[in-house]
Amino acid sequence: MLTLEKFSLGVGDRFAHQAKAQLRACQLLSEKGVDVAPVWNKSHREHSFIGSEPGSVLAAAQQAVETLNWKKGWHVDADHIRLETVDRFIPASDFFTLDVADSIGKPASPDAVEDFLGRHPELIGALEIPQIQSPFHTTREQVRKIAEKFLLAVQDAGKLYRHIAEKKGADNLIAEISMDETDTPQTPPELLVILAAIADEGIPVQTIAPKFTGRFNKGVDYEGDLVQFEKEFHEDLAVIAFAVARYGLPANLKLSVHSGSDKFSLYPIIRRTLPKFGAGLHIKTAGTTWLEELIGLAEAGGPALALATEIYAEAMEHVEELTAPYASVIDIDRSKLPSGVEVAAWSSAQFTGALRHDQSHPLFNPSLRQLLHVAFKLAAKKGARYLDLLKANEEIVGRNVTANLYERHLIPLFLERAQASQPAAVC
Repeated sequence: MLTLEKFSLGVGDRFAHQAKAQLRACQLLSEKGVDVAPVWNKSHREHSFIGSEPGSVLAAAQQAVETLNWKKGWHVDADHIRLETVDRFIPASDFFTLDVADSIGKPASPDAVEDFLGRHPELIGALEIPQIQSPFHTTREQVRKIAEKFLLAVQDAGKLYRHIAEKKGADNLIAEISMDETDTPQTPPELLVILAAIADEGIPVQTIAPKFTGRFNKGVDYEGDLVQFEKEFHEDLAVIAFAVARYGLPANLKLSVHSGSDKFSLYPIIRRTLPKFGAGLHIKTAGTTWLEELIGLAEAGGPALALATEIYAEAMEHVEELTAPYASVIDIDRSKLPSGVEVAAWSSAQFTGALRHDQSHPLFNPSLRQLLHVAFKLAAKKGARYLDLLKANEEIVGRNVTANLYERHLIPLFLERAQASQPAAVC
C-alpha cells in the first residue's frame, strides 16, 4: 500500500507556478534533519475558478521534483472531492481527501445503526483510553445518537473510497477523511465511533481531519481557546492511537489539521503534543502561496505592484460575490478595508506591510488579507498578464513563497530552537 510519510504538508499552488519554491522550503527543513513530504492540493472548486485541470498540479510537482532532485516523498491531493467530482482527479492524484461533510447529521438506516451497535458493545459503558486521565461513560442511547449522526457519512466515504480504489488500485492511493467542515467539534467518544465505523467499512484511512474548537478563518491566525484546543488535540491523538490498536486501522493513521492557512498560535501546541504519542501530522496551509505571490509582485514594484493594487480594487467591487462561498471561514471587518483608490496610491512597503502575515507589523490588516485570500479568481481572469508577471518576477516571488513556508510554518512546527537558530539560505 502506498504509505503517507510521518509528517506531511498540504500546500496549494493556485496557478501552478510555485511548486519549486514550495519544495525548496521542504528541502531546507530536510537539510536540518526533519523530513516533511509536500502534498500539493487543489480542489474541484479551485480548478473551476482558475479554469485548470488536475493534471496541471501533477505536472508542476513533477517538474519541481526533477529540478531540485528531490528524492524523498511527495504527493498530489484531490482535495475535498466527492463522488460526483472525483473522476477527473483519479489519473493525476495519489492522495484523496474524501469530503463527506454534507452527510454528517443525515441519519443512516435504522438497521445499519442497530448492526453497528451490535458489533460494538465495547463502545458502551466506561471507555478507558490511555493518556486520557478519566474514562468516558457512554450509554447505548448516546452511542446510538452518535452513530445516527456520523454513520451515513462514513458509509458515503466507503463508497467513494471503493470507487477510487476500483479505478486507481487500492495500493496506489492514500485516503484521508475530512470531518472538519461541521458546526461543532467531535468529542472523543464521537471520534472513536467514527473510527470504528471506518474500520467496519474497510477504508485504510491514513489521516483524518476532525473539527476542532475555535475559528479556522482563511489566511489568518487561530481565534479561540488555546487551552481547549490543546485538550482536544491531545485527546484526539489518544483516541487515534487506541483505535489503531483496537480496530486494526493503518499504523500510520494520523491527525490532519485543515488550518485555513497560518494558524501560528497552534504550532507550539502541536509541536509539544505530537512527541507524547510518537505521532505524525498532516497540516494543510494551502492558500498562503497565492498571497505570497501578491506580496512578491508588490515588492517588485512597477507594473507588478500596479496589478496587485488593481486586483485589490476589483475585490472591493465584488466583496459579496467573493466572500459568499467562504462565509463560514472568514471574518472581515469592512470598516477596516481601505478603498481601492487609497490602495492604488500605496508604495510596495505599504501593500506588503498590510498583506504579509506579520502580526507585529503596524500596517498588518487581517481583513484585507482575508479578502485577498478569497480573491484569487480575479487574478485568474487576468490570464497571461498575471502569469507573465509571475514569470518575470519569479525570483522575488519564489523567495517570498519559500521563506513563508520555511520560516513561519515548518520551523515552528518541526524544529527545536537550537536547530532553527542555524542559518539556512532561502534562495
